[in-house]
Amino acid sequence: MRSATEDPNRLYTADDLAQLDEDARYELVRGELRVMEPPPFPDHGSVAMRLSVALANYVYAHSLGEVFTAETGFILRRDPDTVRAPDIAFLRAERMPPGGFGRRYADGAPDLAVEVRSPSDRVPQLWQKVDDYLATGARAVWVVDPEARTVAVHDPGRPVRLLAEADTLDGGAVLPGFACPVSSIFVGLRREDARTRGR
Repeated sequence: MRSATEDPNRLYTADDLAQLDEDARYELVRGELRVMEPPPFPDHGSVAMRLSVALANYVYAHSLGEVFTAETGFILRRDPDTVRAPDIAFLRAERMPPGGFGRRYADGAPDLAVEVRSPSDRVPQLWQKVDDYLATGARAVWVVDPEARTVAVHDPGRPVRLLAEADTLDGGAVLPGFACPVSSIFVGLRREDARTRGR
């Protein structure tokens, strides 16, 4: 399959998504292709990189599994298929196939999914992603907001914890022993107020 516009009413599969030959990037939600937002601003990339480095250093030092960035696809549901692509993801070692995944998406939600909020992100769609990850087996979801400089920690069956810069982000049950000052994720970001946002 080469184009997402050939039949806009069809239900697509994870295999169809993998074979798209287009410049646009998509996620798949219950068989429906959804165009992903335009490339994010540098602050988004900086935050995602700082947190992914902290996670990767801990995960690899303790041989716990694999950390994925660059919006790697995970198949959350089948018939119709849903493929989500978090900004950062962690998968436990026992869930990694020998030799890696090759040219296919991972089956199931990551153990940890991290979404870094962009100015273009709509809140309902962001919370739908969180719900999708948790409903399909994620053990934790972190929503990082560079503008507010907060991290919302979503654990299954527990109230959301909102962490500010003075707090420490811990790995909870999914990554015991991991700890990262929230302030370290936002180093170098410009502080904006209502007068400067959007300029």
